[in-house]
Amino acid sequence: MTVNPNPRILLYPRIRKSPFFYASRRHGVAMYSVYNHTYHPRHYGDPVAEYWALLEGVTLWDVGVERQVEITGPDAFDFTNLLITRDLSKCAVGQCKYTFLTDQHGGIINDPVLLRLEENRFWLSLADSDVLLWARGVAAFAGMDVEIREADAGPVQVQGPRSFAVLRDLFGDAVAEIPYYYLRDFTIEGIEVTVSRTGYTGEIGYEIYVHNASRDAERLWDLVWEAGRPHGMQVIGPCHIRRIEGGMLAHGADTDIDTNPFEVGMGYDWMVDLEQEADFLGKQALRRIKDEGPWRMLAGIEIGGPQLGTFNDGSMIDMFPVLQDGLRVGHVTSACFSPRLEKNIGYAMVPTELARLGTTLTVDTGEQQVEAVVVPKPFIDPAKEQPKSDVTAPVPLG
Repeated sequence: MTVNPNPRILLYPRIRKSPFFYASRRHGVAMYSVYNHTYHPRHYGDPVAEYWALLEGVTLWDVGVERQVEITGPDAFDFTNLLITRDLSKCAVGQCKYTFLTDQHGGIINDPVLLRLEENRFWLSLADSDVLLWARGVAAFAGMDVEIREADAGPVQVQGPRSFAVLRDLFGDAVAEIPYYYLRDFTIEGIEVTVSRTGYTGEIGYEIYVHNASRDAERLWDLVWEAGRPHGMQVIGPCHIRRIEGGMLAHGADTDIDTNPFEVGMGYDWMVDLEQEADFLGKQALRRIKDEGPWRMLAGIEIGGPQLGTFNDGSMIDMFPVLQDGLRVGHVTSACFSPRLEKNIGYAMVPTELARLGTTLTVDTGEQQVEAVVVPKPFIDPAKEQPKSDVTAPVPLG
């Protein structure tokens, strides 16, 4: 039998569409996937060219699949603090926090960016999982006065060294006053938006959350696109090469419900605040895991053999088995070829003793078995200096 290497994805009413679906598809989507039960553009024909556009210019992404779970009400603070592993008292109004949501066993349910819009109004900007249903289930037994709903809001990402120039043209010089992982509200041509200095790239970048998305999303997209064209803006999909280089996790690949935060490493341990006075779901389990030490770890690896794909091009259908002495001991969660490093790189979940730097492993890529070696992670800019850098510094066009 003949295998079709590139089967089509069916577009039909049953699967949800991003509020930017019809706007983003005008730019020539080459591949979709389904994320949060919603069609998501993965790339527009050449993921490597999109990578360079991100590093050298400015890019626009449809990330309306990141559903916003809104938590409001008199007990919104206490309830949100129950869900997340970080201490919410350290998050000011107008601030964002990357956080984990864990279950009672310490497993990672989701790793959203939390936005504190008001004193008792929070958004959880979700990775791919059913957190709305889970949060409502927790609320049903928590006995707290909260309302949990999916907000009529949707984000686009504007990422790359020229992203500030685009945002300044849209919203004025006040954009320069938004610190890294903070937010600010704006109105443009009657459209209400929240702008945060966040992103999934490790580059300078912003997310623009359009309010009343069912009404205003396409109009907002067009305004961003017109502002970006003089700066050489390119529409792309999520750049997995760059996020793998920078150590940004993909829920469902690098983490899932069977993964706990202490297995991840990369400095994410501080996101579990076991010393805070408040309780949170999974706190006792995570205290036990920390005391005992995780039995496996997510290791950074360089992978030999032929050049791999871009992770979002359909070339990595399954996780690659990791072998030692002929036995399967783990799996590669994400992998790609890095054009800058000129190496295959990735992350592998392996027993803790095999996660030590310099350990040699064997990876089965499906085409052949190749040698891999454990190296420091993340691979580029481990201190996240690039996204925190001066946004007002001039960037030459082209």
